[in-house]
Amino acid sequence: MDAMEAILSRRSIRKYTNQAVPEEMIKALLVAAMSAPSAGDQRPWRFVVIDDRRILDEITTFHPYSAMLKEAPAAILVCFDEQLVELEVVKKDPWWVQDCSAATENLLIAAQATGLGAVWLGVFPGDERVVNFRKLVGAPDHITPFSLISLGFPAEQKPREDRYDDSKVRYNRW
Repeated sequence: MDAMEAILSRRSIRKYTNQAVPEEMIKALLVAAMSAPSAGDQRPWRFVVIDDRRILDEITTFHPYSAMLKEAPAAILVCFDEQLVELEVVKKDPWWVQDCSAATENLLIAAQATGLGAVWLGVFPGDERVVNFRKLVGAPDHITPFSLISLGFPAEQKPREDRYDDSKVRYNRW
């Protein structure tokens, strides 16, 4: 699948088959995520691959929009590691939010391109979610869980949707 088709056909998939996601597919998604742009090329992300059924089920007890994890064979937690940031301008301002968003989006597009279904679950800035994820995966305080991507082979198909809206575009000036 080419890049434009993956972007334009990507939809949030919340129903999965029980087929495990092979390790090589997970690695391909991580390679895509780590290829995202980042402020000052700091690449301040860390990733936690979750495929333990007990952990996936535990997430549903504190994340209100995570019911699909009961079926998902895997998920990837995208995190910010403040110890990876060296540039003062990046430390001072929260550019890491954009960095982790770009990594998350790359991961979603790669999932679509490889035939997986995925959905982005927000974690940050929900304080309770951040604390619960830190505790669940044993992350230290300098790690901020940002997003969780639920993954699996899709058990549902969603049609491509044209979301372009010309009324939201201006050229050169408002």
